[in-house]
Amino acid sequence: MNFWDHHGFAFILFMFFFPRLTMLLATTAGGDLFYWLGWLFLPRVTVAILATVHYLDQNPILVIFSWLWALGGESTEKRVVQRRVSSSPVEKDAEVHSVTWWLPSRPKEG
Repeated sequence: MNFWDHHGFAFILFMFFFPRLTMLLATTAGGDLFYWLGWLFLPRVTVAILATVHYLDQNPILVIFSWLWALGGESTEKRVVQRRVSSSPVEKDAEVHSVTWWLPSRPKEG
């Protein structure tokens, strides 16, 4: 099966920027538990697996790029989210309050 017979460049752009939404609306590969777990937690890796299964014979370069995008994108996304969470004073304050809500309040010093 050739990728270009069924999809175009716009599909690649949508898959690149909106993998979950594109997989939800424009693919028919889903259904089992592993697909939905991949869709929820690792959408780029799920796309790379589907590309490998369906298009490796006809489009190996496309499959290689999908794996580079999947592995690079997932790690970059996790790193950006981790930086934003650790540098946000509002989130730190909310985290402290959510952890210590059950402790008796102490008067503030100074």
